[in-house]
Amino acid sequence: MTPSLVAPSDTISVLVIDDEESYREALTLGLSREGFHVRVAEDGRQGIEAFEEQRPDIVLLDLMLPGIHGTEVCRRLQNISPVPIIMVSAINSELDVVLGLELGAAGYVTKPFRLRELVARIHAILRRASAPLPPMPGPVTVSGPAAGPPADSGESPDRMVFGDVEVDFHRREVRRSGETVHLSRQEFDLLGLLLHPARRVRRREELIDLLWPDTELTDSRTLDTHIYRLRNKLEPNPGGPRYIVTVRGVGFRLDPAGRAT
Repeated sequence: MTPSLVAPSDTISVLVIDDEESYREALTLGLSREGFHVRVAEDGRQGIEAFEEQRPDIVLLDLMLPGIHGTEVCRRLQNISPVPIIMVSAINSELDVVLGLELGAAGYVTKPFRLRELVARIHAILRRASAPLPPMPGPVTVSGPAAGPPADSGESPDRMVFGDVEVDFHRREVRRSGETVHLSRQEFDLLGLLLHPARRVRRREELIDLLWPDTELTDSRTLDTHIYRLRNKLEPNPGGPRYIVTVRGVGFRLDPAGRAT
């Protein structure tokens, strides 16, 4: 019996959305042998329907799909749930990589690819998605009720509040003025990095390496897009941000007191 390529996968469900029958068959056979539960769809419409029915643990999404393009499918799936998505395409260009990542994809692979490498990538992305954020020295509460133990207690609370925004790290939920705010997986992780610890300046290169460790990017447009979206969702005035601040020539920081100038 051939040993598994990586850790056991018998509880992981994968949705493959690809219009090429040969790839669907090969991935179904190969991933099933590795213990994954595999479901396939041959176009974007079927993929969205299968996603809503199954809610898989991870999605392999072809970029060039008939009907609904892969980038639009990615956008719609991220609006439903922040499940990790690996973009797959025969096109190998940085523009496609950046576009997929800007839409919330967790990674990108180019056809043809080795099954061993793909399985390792799936496990790496799932481990990263489920890993807890670094511990905080204490809560930061600027308004509203106290958010946990005192800052000098040494505990790591699951909740932080700044302005009218409440972040629940345990549930991976964000509320603004009591209303739930939908963040993609990368947007939430980016917010978590800026809050761990708050006020610390995070270099652009550091954020890119932490958020997209498996992808080589030669510019930071993807990061800028995620910062832009966070500001639009969380800032009172996105054009004049008080909390998510740009440190010119370096990167970004989050000021929970909203004293940014």
